[in-house]
Amino acid sequence: MNTVFEFEAIGTHWVVDIYEKLSSSKESFLLEKIQERIGVFDFHYSRFRKDSLVARMSEESGVYTLPDDAERMFEIYRIVYDLTRGKVTPLIGNTLVQAGYDKEYSLKVKTLSIPDTWDDVFEYVHPTLNMKKPYLLDFGAGGKGYLVDIIGEVIRSCGVEFFCVDAGGDMLYFAEDRKKLRVGLENPNNTSEVFGIAHIECGSICGSAGNRRQWGKYHHIIDPFTLTSPRDIVAVWTTSSSALVADILTTALSFVSPDVLSPYFTYEYFIVYADGTFIISSGFPIELFT
Repeated sequence: MNTVFEFEAIGTHWVVDIYEKLSSSKESFLLEKIQERIGVFDFHYSRFRKDSLVARMSEESGVYTLPDDAERMFEIYRIVYDLTRGKVTPLIGNTLVQAGYDKEYSLKVKTLSIPDTWDDVFEYVHPTLNMKKPYLLDFGAGGKGYLVDIIGEVIRSCGVEFFCVDAGGDMLYFAEDRKKLRVGLENPNNTSEVFGIAHIECGSICGSAGNRRQWGKYHHIIDPFTLTSPRDIVAVWTTSSSALVADILTTALSFVSPDVLSPYFTYEYFIVYADGTFIISSGFPIELFT
């Protein structure tokens, strides 16, 4: 019999499906480990908590020692930052707050400012981060996907090899027998419809659509230079072995073409444009409804 954990964390709804029979004691142990690890990640990287490491960095410059998990996240962020010429940036935090995407979710827009550059704000040589000035960092472009990867590692460390982690649509699926997971790809213009079904064997699928978090003329992605939310793309899905990579590339594809990213990442994509057209990479595992 399957085990299902369902809970709220980091501002999103989580569903963890374990497709193996677990004892009641192992169920309790595993759920505790999952929620404990989410709590640790949130304590370090959430800009919505007053007591987080990120909150401290926004108030005081200096040298900070980061946890081991920071190395992979900063590595990917730096690559994507450079490939998008600074449009995907962890320095977007202040701008998001100014746009109303703040701790209180006030959605009250103030005057927006262009973020500083990576090298002007900090230097990162693992495990130390030298904050040259106080600055509010935001890891929303890839952080949730990375946490999904981390929770996948927690589950596997407990001897489970057949599971799915779904954090608000950022998903990691692991199956020894390669049984495929069917995922419906929602039409953001009509949420009662799907464009098609993605068939995931092993790995991650992540999606991004402006209809999920939008207010006024903004949604959760803001161009740090034009200070506007992109409107030419209405939905992006990517697949990769890593949810961190899949997640951050859904944002990157709002700013650059797939060809810019392909030399650096192994991934597939499905991009839907505002005019109703779309592009699909040759390896994206979709059963498209036409």
